[in-house]
Amino acid sequence: MPNYEMNSCLQGEENFRRLCLAFLKLSDGLRDGWTWESLQGSNEGYLKKNILRPVSLSSGDAGEEIYVHGPKEDLDEECDGDAVAAVSGQVIQSEYHVVYSCSYANPVLYFRAFTLEGKSLSLEQVWTCVHPHFCSRLRQSPLTTITQQEHPLLGQPFFMLHPCRTEEFMRPVVQLEKEQRGDMNYILTWLSVVGPVVGLDVSLRYSTLQRHLSEAEEALEEPFPPS
Repeated sequence: MPNYEMNSCLQGEENFRRLCLAFLKLSDGLRDGWTWESLQGSNEGYLKKNILRPVSLSSGDAGEEIYVHGPKEDLDEECDGDAVAAVSGQVIQSEYHVVYSCSYANPVLYFRAFTLEGKSLSLEQVWTCVHPHFCSRLRQSPLTTITQQEHPLLGQPFFMLHPCRTEEFMRPVVQLEKEQRGDMNYILTWLSVVGPVVGLDVSLRYSTLQRHLSEAEEALEEPFPPS
């Protein structure tokens, strides 16, 4: 089995926790609602965020459709039809966890969603809540992108974005970020890439705040001119 941690851009679980704490400082500054959940009697933990997502429902003879992130015409045609399951209500509750994977030496985005009545969404319904731009890829090979598995820390059923290709798509992103900015938070960059796939948008204010904080830290590190 390959040693993913040796080749990972994230550089191990300790660095994962360090970057999560740095990300939380940004979230707190923006009042964005992320928290760190520690496991009792353990050093392990995960990032967590709950949001309410608006959902539009359309009824017709061909069945009901659920779509998010904009008007109906933005949906990929492959996401229409009887396979699209309806969710009752206009809002769904989504819970997102960022968990470190020892197997892949990378963060993994776990999530689950409920109606306001407390009913869990099925895998088919989760597919319909995926951002329209990703619908085609999801329909072609859904299990390589989203699957349902037991949460590694909670032992409860969650959906997850499979991490098998995380290193592949993140390495050029990390390299570009370092070339352009010199400093980056892997968790923030990774979450900005994968979050929108399942309705978790990351505000551009994160990057602005991080840049300002980095500039302030650099200014503090500069030696005072001789008096």
